[in-house]
Amino acid sequence: MPIVMFDALMPKEGKYFDYFNAHSELVELGGSALTKLIEALTDGSADAQALVDEIDRLESQADKITHDLLAQLHTSFITPFDRDEIHQLINGMDNILDMIQDVAEATSLYDIQRIPAEAREMTSATERCCKHIRAVVKLLHNMDNAPEILKLCHEVIDLEAEVDSQLRVAMSKTFREEPDVREVIKLKEIYQLIESVTDRCKDVAGTIESIVLENS
Repeated sequence: MPIVMFDALMPKEGKYFDYFNAHSELVELGGSALTKLIEALTDGSADAQALVDEIDRLESQADKITHDLLAQLHTSFITPFDRDEIHQLINGMDNILDMIQDVAEATSLYDIQRIPAEAREMTSATERCCKHIRAVVKLLHNMDNAPEILKLCHEVIDLEAEVDSQLRVAMSKTFREEPDVREVIKLKEIYQLIESVTDRCKDVAGTIESIVLENS
């Protein structure tokens, strides 16, 4: 009986991986919604505002998960890995969705009615980045998955480099072919924000790589 009572008083590891997985699912959904938004703007669809609203909703859900995880972190005795790394990981994923929201809000702020196909190519790669984040987080609960985790992290880095290249192509075409200076300014901002989404994905991949190398 004393042993049972002692066990009952021992702190339990929180549901950190449940939080990570729930948040990474929202990252994946956000990446998909961003692609749909840019496709809607490329095609001149009227669905763009609904997609902006959807991204706002996803970001709000992610904020709540981040808040709940950090609240647990402050009260937990046992954690699956270093507290600073937990903090970096959840905030890093939150930064991805924040940046996706920034892209969506910029399309409204600048009253973007149509956007060139180059933006769709960028968001296609961005969406793949977000899917990779989802996939790698799902594996993080077991360090036996280290080889696959590291492979996915390296692929995120490759995708970020791909979007960097796409950004340069898109900007070059805009400066050459767009006669309206106001449109050049708008498109430049949108392109750079899209590229920044993959920067945030790369940051998360780096955090996860560090976690794996230290704990596997």
